[in-house]
Parts: sequence; C-alpha cells; structure tokens
Amino acid sequence: MLNEPMIEIEIDEPVGIASLIIEEEESFKEEEAFDINLAETMNEGDLGSVADDLMSLVDTDIASRKDWVEMFVRGLEVLGMKYEERTEPWNGACGVYSTVLTEAAIRFQSETIIETFPAAGPVKTEIIGAIDRLKEEAAERVREDMNFKLTETMPEYRPEHERMLFNLGLAGAAFKKVYYDPSLGRQTSVFIPAEDIVIPYGSSGARTAERVTHTMRKTKNDVKKLQVAGFYCDIDLGEPVQIHSDVEKKKAEGQGYTLTDDDRYQIYEIQVDYDMPGYEDEDGIALPYIVSIDKGSNKVLSIYRNWEENDELKLKRQHFVQYDYIPGFGAYGFGFVHLIGGYARAGTSLIRQLVDAGTLSNLPGGLKTRGLRIKGDDTPIAPGEFRDVDVASGTVRDNIMTLPYKEPSQVLAGLLERITEEGRRLGSIADMKVSDMSANAPVGTTLAILERQLKVMSAVQARVHYSMKQEFKLLKNIIRDYAPMEYEYDPQHGNRLAKQADYDMVEVIPVSDPNSSTMAQRIMQYQAIMQLAQGAPQIYNLPLLHRQMIEVLGVKNAEKLVPMKEDEQPLDPITENMGFLRGEPTHAFMYQDQEAHIAAHTSFLKDPMIAQQIGQNPMAQQINAAVQAHLAEHLAFLYRRKIEEQLGVPLPPPTEKLPEQIEVQLSRLVAQASVQLQQLNMAKAQQQEAQEQAQNPVVQMQQAELEIKKQDSDTKAKKVEGDLAIRQSELELKQRQAGEDPEMMAQRHQQEMAQQQAQAQMLQEKHAQEMGQSQELHQQGMAHGGHVHAQKAMQNALTHRQKMTHAERARKESK
Repeated sequence: MLNEPMIEIEIDEPVGIASLIIEEEESFKEEEAFDINLAETMNEGDLGSVADDLMSLVDTDIASRKDWVEMFVRGLEVLGMKYEERTEPWNGACGVYSTVLTEAAIRFQSETIIETFPAAGPVKTEIIGAIDRLKEEAAERVREDMNFKLTETMPEYRPEHERMLFNLGLAGAAFKKVYYDPSLGRQTSVFIPAEDIVIPYGSSGARTAERVTHTMRKTKNDVKKLQVAGFYCDIDLGEPVQIHSDVEKKKAEGQGYTLTDDDRYQIYEIQVDYDMPGYEDEDGIALPYIVSIDKGSNKVLSIYRNWEENDELKLKRQHFVQYDYIPGFGAYGFGFVHLIGGYARAGTSLIRQLVDAGTLSNLPGGLKTRGLRIKGDDTPIAPGEFRDVDVASGTVRDNIMTLPYKEPSQVLAGLLERITEEGRRLGSIADMKVSDMSANAPVGTTLAILERQLKVMSAVQARVHYSMKQEFKLLKNIIRDYAPMEYEYDPQHGNRLAKQADYDMVEVIPVSDPNSSTMAQRIMQYQAIMQLAQGAPQIYNLPLLHRQMIEVLGVKNAEKLVPMKEDEQPLDPITENMGFLRGEPTHAFMYQDQEAHIAAHTSFLKDPMIAQQIGQNPMAQQINAAVQAHLAEHLAFLYRRKIEEQLGVPLPPPTEKLPEQIEVQLSRLVAQASVQLQQLNMAKAQQQEAQEQAQNPVVQMQQAELEIKKQDSDTKAKKVEGDLAIRQSELELKQRQAGEDPEMMAQRHQQEMAQQQAQAQMLQEKHAQEMGQSQELHQQGMAHGGHVHAQKAMQNALTHRQKMTHAERARKESK
C-alpha cells in the first residue's frame, strides 16, 4: 500500500469546508450541559483576556469606594475593643474610649435579634389568593419545616445572623449569601461583611448592580476539594499571596490578631453581565455569568452561567441579600460609624482629658532645688511613709514647689455629657424618661410618645424585615428544588410527601412586625385596641385579640389558654351537651347532621332532670344562652342545606369572595329558592296542625257528634220522603172514593208537598247553622286552651238534639 500512487484532492470551495467546521463546533456547543464550567472549554487566550478585563473593572470599583472605606476604618479606631497603651503626654496616660459607638451597635444587635429570631423560629407563612383549609394546613407545615431547618438543620444560621446585625449597625450595610452547598448537602446562608462585597459606584445595591464582586479567602485544602469535585479548573495557583485591605488590618488589630500567618488564597467571585468569548449572544447582549479568579495568580478558576436553563429572558439569578441600616448616597448604607463616629471620637478625647486632669491633680509633679536629696527619690512615696531628706539650706518647703494643676473641669464634664447624649439620641439609643409620662395618661397619648421616640428604629426594623423576606424567599426556592421530596418528620396534618406542593402553595415571611419595633410598642398598641373593644365588644373578635396579646407577651401555648373557633373539632351532640354544663365553648359545623343535633339539644333542654339542675345553677342564664346560640348555628346550617336542595347545587363557601355579577345572579336564585322553601314549610306546618287537631279527643267527640247528627238528618229526610209517598197514596185513595176532580187534588197535593219540603229544608239549614256554631266554639276553645268552650259546645249539641227530638214528636202528633 505504501507503493500505491498518492491521490490528490482539490478543494473547490474552502469557505464551505470552514463553515462546515463551524457548524460542527456550534452543534457540539449546543449539546454541552447547561451547568458546566465554561472555563474548561475555553482556550487560554480567551481566559486571559477575561481575567484581565474583569480584574481591571474590579480594581476600579475598589478605588471608587475608597472614601467609604477610610471613614469606616476611622470609625473602627474609636470602637474601643482594645485598650490603648499611651505614651503621650506621659507613659500610662488614659487610653479609654467613649462607649457611645459600641453601645449603639450592641443595643441594636440585641433588640433586633430578639425581634427577628424568637425562640419558636423566625419564619411565618402567608397565603396568596383564596384561603381554604388545604392551604392553611400546607402553610402550617411549611412554617414548621422552615423553622425546623433554620433552628436545627442549619445551626450556623443564628450566629451568622447575629454577626450580620452587629456589622450592619456599625458599617451601615451587610450581606447574606444564600446558596446550595454540595459539601453539606443542604442550603446555607452565610454572612459577608460589607468590605468583602465590591459594588460599582453609581449602583443602588447588589440586586440591580451590573457587577458584584465577592472577595473570598480559601485555604489550599478548600481549593483542592473544589478542584477534585470539578467545580474549579485543576490548575496550579502557586503559593498564596498575602493581600489585605485596611479594614481587615484594623479589624484584626482591634481583636488582637495579626495577619502575618494568613496563608489563604484571595479569590474574586464576580457576578457580572459579560459578553463571554465563544458564547456571544446573537443580539450582542451581555449575559449574566459567575466568574471566579485568583487574585494572586490572575487565573480563572471557573465560569458558570447565572440564569435559569429554561428562562428565555436569561434574567440574573440572585444569590446576595443586602441589608441596609440607613440608605446612603451610593450602594452602601450609613451606619453608626458614619452617624455618630465623630461624637465617639470627641467623647474619647474629653474622657481622656478629664481622667488625665484627675491624675495630675491627685499626683502632681513639680520643681525642687538641685541640692535637695531624698532617699529613694526615684520611687513615689507610699501612703503613711516618711523618708529622710537632706536639705542644703532653709526648710523643705522652700526647696520644693508643686505645679498648680487644677481639678477636672466641670465645663469639660458637662460638654462630655452633652456630646454623649447627642450621640445616643442620633443613634436612637437614648433611654426614655418614664417621669415624662403620667401614669393616668390615656393609652393613645403614651403610644404617641413611644412612636415618636422609636420612629427611627421602627424604620430600620422595617428595612431589616424586608431584607429577611428576600432571604427567606431564596431559601424557600432552594429547599423546594434541592431538598428531599418528603418531610423529615411526620407533620401534624397531611402527608410527608406533600413537601414540594406545599412550598409552591404559600409564601414565607419573617415573623417580625415591621410596624412595631419593640415589645413595649406592641403591648401599648394592643392596650389601645382593648380600650376600643370595651366600647363595642360585639364588633370585635375578642378571643383572637386576647390570643395575640398573649403571644406578644411571650407566653407559650397561647392556643391552649384562649381556644379559637378554628381550633375546635366537631363533637357529637352528647359531648356538646356536656360542654354546655361545663361552660366550654362549642360550635356547629356545616357538614354535621343538623337535624340530629337540634333534636338532641332540644330534648336536653326539655329533660326535667336537666332543667331542674340548670335552674339551681347560678350560671343558668349563661347556659341557656349558650344552648340557644348553638341551636341557632345548627338551624342556620340546616336552612342553608335546605336552600341548596331547592337550588339543586351547593352554595359557595360563606367566606368566599364572589364577583359582582355572580353575586347578583346567585341572590336572585336564592330568593326564589327561599320562597319555595317557605311555601313548603307552610304546607308542612298546616298538615302537621291538622294531624294534631285530628288526634285531639275533643275534636274526635265533635266529629262523632256530627256524624250522629248527619245520620239523624238523613233518617229524617228519608222519613219525610216516605211520609210524602204515603200521603200521596192516601190522597189518591180518597180521590177515588170521593170522586173529586183529579187536577184539583193534584194541585192541593203539590202545595202540601211544597210546604213539607220547605219545612224540611228549614230544619236542615238550622241544623247546619248549629253545626257551624259548634265548630267555631271548638276552634275558640283550642285557640285559648279552654276546655270550658268545648264543654259548652257539647251542651249546645245535646240541646240541639233534644230540640230536634221534640220537633219530631210534635210533627207526628200534628199528623
């Protein structure tokens, strides 16, 4: 094969070949994983240009905040964390510092940690949109889970939060970095000092800045772990280069440390919008990336995309949460160092002058003649000690003169007090004078004084509350996406596997109240509401008000001390009856058997034994009122169910907010259903009344009497007809015998028949009238409950029967 002639290939379109290679490279890039380290695929030239470009931008950002750093360093000098050994104006001169700056930082940290991180946990939940029982249970599970993670699973969270608060008060700005830590296998939130976060000049904060640089320090072992895990590129960084800022040096000096032994790498993690070489956007838009660069070697360790994979807008993912004490002119806020640092420096100078003046006044120096000799004159004279003195001439007094040092100036002492008070007032740490408030002052007046005194601190607490809310949202998203799919414990309600669905359903917010920064302020607010509730208690939810008051006071198990309607469980009717006797609150539920409960409670009230015992109870009125109120609840739910039966569809929940048009249509349908239900109930009531009357013995006797009268009337009518027939036969017989004209006899016969029929009709009408009067008397007797009327009706009936009998006898005798 080696001896075969070589084949030459001529390329007609080299441009097409080049384009083919580019298309293959692009298709290869499209197949890359989204979350890979792009630094592994880029060439050394591109990485070098990226490092040089970004490091130049970071140096510019550091230079732009130089004045802020210098002011912060000068404030740390008077923080007073380390005692200063002074040699000027003499060795051992006073080296104490004013405590106004340290007091402000400690007080702010102490007050805020209690408000933002109570013992039960810092998180509570909020339901967005319509509220139902499932969402409420999900919110309770999320609240318990978040608090469990922040207090148990993340033991570093509270210490980091306290460090953040102390630095926030001093520097005016502090940061939290929230991310998923693969080495821990969970979410984490760590505090980052303001000097370690570099933000460009002109940015309003870390959230909207085009570039945020986090200065990290990692040991060789930490870097090696990340390289082995594949997070950093496996490159040689050499030995760490010691690079320290002025803030680091001053903090180390104040805490008694030295930075000479710091052998950690200084790595810049830059979150930046950048047009990355080889990964340019089609529209030329700079996309968000996270680039890690070692400052000592200027080498790129990693480049990662900083947007969600399915995000078409490619928005920057947030990892930093910025806390501000008081927003300033730039990205960093103002803290106590900037606000009262000058007062602390002036107070330090005044304190030292006063102490040094007292020292000179108590142990003054002076002049002595050259020939005066004192044994051991290099050491001070102890109390009660006398030494030998060689006097050249004259007395000892003539050879020694003390300098005229004055006592500490009262003017300086007053000035120190004024400066300290001004610093405390500006730092919102001045104590309120209780003597200024009268014990008999209305709660509203006291509340107004408190609000004016705590207005500045309330605004600071509101900013902390807002930042914590952003931090909890980031933690919630990480827990939802990375944490196990089930709870680590059996929740009180619901399934362990409902974790991710629960987190999608609710929002998490801090438990702190941005409207009141202290417990005293909240207590005064609730006392004002209590006073208002006394004037119109019917319009207030008093159990809820009392429970919230107990929770504000910090008392545990408030739900057991003041049970709420929402906390109660449905009970059977007998247990509810027992609760009435014990004075326990009971409530009806919509899905209970309302008829059964109403029947049980009604029989409970009508029971003679129970009625007798309740009558002897001093709380009888309250017990009866509770039973009646409970019956009204069951009756209301029963009426609602009857309306639903008339409509044929269930009604919306009572607490659901309906659109205007739907409410109008539903009102019309419900009005028709209510009329139909009313007619149905009226028919049932009439039927029941008729049945009750039919079962009455008096009514039964009257009906029997009416039947007898009817039979008598029928018998009489038949007898009249028979008499008429006999009479007619007799007339016909007489006619034949007497030979009278038949027509005349027929007319006379008809007249007699008409008279007899008229008499019979009159008797029937009289009988019907007497029967009506008897029924009317019976109804009156039933309406008034009078048996006397019934007896009179019976007597009238008997009298009528006797009259009928006498009339019948008289008629027969007339015949």
